[in-house]
Amino acid sequence: MQPGETRLAASMAGALDLSALKARATAPPPAPGGPAPAASPNVVDVTEATFQTEVIDRSMQVPVVIDLWADWCQPCKQLSPILEKLAAEGGGSWILAKIDVDANQRIAQALRVQGIPAVKAVVQGQLAAEFSGSIPEAEARQFIAALLEAAGGPPPPAGAEDLPPEPEDPRVIAAEDALEQGDLDEAARIYTDIVTAEPAHPFAADALRQVQLMQRIGQAGPDPVAAADAAPQDVTAQCAAADALVATGDVDGAFARLMEVVRRGPGADRDQAREHLVELFAVVGGDDPRVVAARRALTNALF
Repeated sequence: MQPGETRLAASMAGALDLSALKARATAPPPAPGGPAPAASPNVVDVTEATFQTEVIDRSMQVPVVIDLWADWCQPCKQLSPILEKLAAEGGGSWILAKIDVDANQRIAQALRVQGIPAVKAVVQGQLAAEFSGSIPEAEARQFIAALLEAAGGPPPPAGAEDLPPEPEDPRVIAAEDALEQGDLDEAARIYTDIVTAEPAHPFAADALRQVQLMQRIGQAGPDPVAAADAAPQDVTAQCAAADALVATGDVDGAFARLMEVVRRGPGADRDQAREHLVELFAVVGGDDPRVVAARRALTNALF
């Protein structure tokens, strides 16, 4: 646990356990389920069977860039080697997932591919950027650089876990003091400032999500679950109930409540429930088995 995490967890006792934040922040990407091309371990061939593991689950750790191609596509043969070269140079800061659209037509349909080559970037389980057609290497480098910057930068280098701990951040101390005093607004402000100034901070973003959850719960009324049960069509009420359930430890119940809204069909309600569900995934932690299962169910429901 990072310095200061114990005090933060204690200040929010009864709501959420923050003890896994350090592990979530520094865990390496999961090992691929199948052999990767010999040219680079950061390039993987993806099928419908491995899409969840290689793209959705992996994107919770590092950005995943999907290269949608076909053997008959000449522009694909120009772009793919460029992307593979950049992935090898990336050293694991992002993963290139190659998908043959002829062999995986359902994926192409789900991703609304209109033509190939098509490139789509996935971060934290969500589409973050895309382009179509073959582009020069310089433009591809700019695309990857912008993606990594938006995602908070590359992960820490191998062996970083063996370095001695850095002195505790005084900004984090101030936020923890605010939490101990029950001042959620001040804690949220401090953590927001940290994330704005240092997007790759290993702890602040997770802590901010926790504090924001507690803020929402404080604004939701005395019994948000009962209120949601009384108004099953009120998506905002369902989101508030899910917050309360996560805070009391009923993570599966929270996810199931929002998944029910998602399964009702397309529309603003579905989008609101999906976005809130993804936010709770981040609160609980992408490597939590309950999140992995719920994310798989969400992917099936959407696609």
